[in-house]
Amino acid sequence: MRPIKALPYPDCWDSTEAYVEQLLKFATTSNTFQVFCGGVHILDFFTNEPGLFQTILPQDWQPYILQCKPMEFLDLLMRDNLDEIQDPQLPDSLVKYIKDIRRLSLAREFSSKEKLPKLTRMVSVGMKPKKVHEVRNFANYVDTLAKDISVEYKKDITHFVDFGSGQNYLGRALASSPYNRQIIAVEGRERNIVGAKELDMLAGISEKRKVIRNKKLWMQKLDGTSTEDQLDEKADPATNLGEYVPDFRPRSEVGTVYMPEEGKGFIRYIEGRLESGDLTDVISQLEHDPLAAETGRGDPSLMAISIHSCGNLSHHGIRSLILNPRVQAIAIVGCCYNLMTEKLGPPTYKTPYMRPSLQALNGRVVRESEKRDPQGFPMSDRLCNYNDAGVRLNITARMMACQAPQNWSETESDAFFTRHFYRAVLQKMFLDRGVITKVYHNSELEENGNPSQSPFNMSTNPVIIGSLRKSCYKTFGSYVRGAINKLTTNSEYHEYCDIIREKMVDVTDEEIARYEELYGPRKRELSAIWSLMAFSAVVTESLIVTDRWLFLQQHSDLVQDSWVEAVFDYRESPRNLVVVGVKRPIS
Repeated sequence: MRPIKALPYPDCWDSTEAYVEQLLKFATTSNTFQVFCGGVHILDFFTNEPGLFQTILPQDWQPYILQCKPMEFLDLLMRDNLDEIQDPQLPDSLVKYIKDIRRLSLAREFSSKEKLPKLTRMVSVGMKPKKVHEVRNFANYVDTLAKDISVEYKKDITHFVDFGSGQNYLGRALASSPYNRQIIAVEGRERNIVGAKELDMLAGISEKRKVIRNKKLWMQKLDGTSTEDQLDEKADPATNLGEYVPDFRPRSEVGTVYMPEEGKGFIRYIEGRLESGDLTDVISQLEHDPLAAETGRGDPSLMAISIHSCGNLSHHGIRSLILNPRVQAIAIVGCCYNLMTEKLGPPTYKTPYMRPSLQALNGRVVRESEKRDPQGFPMSDRLCNYNDAGVRLNITARMMACQAPQNWSETESDAFFTRHFYRAVLQKMFLDRGVITKVYHNSELEENGNPSQSPFNMSTNPVIIGSLRKSCYKTFGSYVRGAINKLTTNSEYHEYCDIIREKMVDVTDEEIARYEELYGPRKRELSAIWSLMAFSAVVTESLIVTDRWLFLQQHSDLVQDSWVEAVFDYRESPRNLVVVGVKRPIS
């Protein structure tokens, strides 16, 4: 059941402890890593002169990187055998940095050891190939895990609790043959539950609720010849079915019926937003559910599961093992690290390489960061107390950890490098025309020189544009025009409308062309920095996942086994690491 390694660290490490200690040391002492993971933001790439490429990269790296084609550079970072490269121009310090990132990144290799049950056509309705891959693999994984727990700990898992079930694709697969599991789907959005129940009917897990109608009255209702009040008066209660209550709701509003059967799967939906790992209310509803008693499940023993629970929801799922006596195991795959809150607060401005450029400017993010949320990152005491100050990650670092650089193709890479380039040049135009201003974070940031000119001390006001029509990305000119149009006509951007109209309305095609001509040759600089940021952030994700495992380790009085392993093919689903914990048997 448990893999040989509790963490899937590279084989160069002698032990889990050796890996963890060096991971924490590197993340808190490597200036280069801190620059790429939280120190700078691509939005400010051209707002200072010299630009970020010249100011944040070691000088001996710059000429070598510029002569590399984008995909060749990505191969160098992630795939090439560095020991076999015979290139005197390749800087030793760059090679060392690449090796450091590789050896501190958790291994993501995955291979299914068995033939998985196929999802039926009706169970897989609505799933894209990525979701099919995830659901097939994870349904089989948690079902096997539950069986192993039953054998090893002599405790059956009676129910799976899916944190943030969404459309309940995973729960539907587990409730269907061959698994036939009992599912508690906890979801905060009512529309997701409604949609999930419709899919349950297609899969044969539930049935449309039967409604007995008086056909004559129903036709009068449809024809609009009688009001509902009049129809109620006409209804004849004296029928052989007992008291007749007319029901004139459309079939879409009638709802579904879940009929428990021995040996068959069952789904119960609970609407609610989980603010912690405390499942007292969920468990109480289950314990007092008459349907649970009918299926012989009146003494629930739970496993918390989730595929890609966003942000803190992963923390809640992991904490549920500690907080709830009835939760016997967890298997949580997280994602959306940018949505996590921060337990220790944002990184201090006095740490130059971790200035929170977006946090200092985006009001919502600032409010989230200042909460010092006890549910946020880091979870473990080890990271909270490391070197007394603790380990902190700003939103830029966590956002970059959501990238999947190993999956980037040449076409896809060029497309998003181009989008980032257009956005960075537009930010420079906004700055030059007075739409935005420079923001300086700390006048005492550097001991020497002019601190206000440091790229780590300066950022600009972010103008959140979001996505544009596909046609807007064909040329820089069409991008600028599309962005201006969106910011001045879309009601969601009312805070920008007036100033954009005032400062940008008279921008000419010639001026736009001058900016493109000036900064176009530097697009390669931006793509190189973005590649280094995404590559380095693999260690950020390893840090987040390791923190979650360390949290379970510190509760060894309750948790007997805990580990991390890959459960999906990285090419199909790059957030592929599951955190597993199994509670000690009650003596």
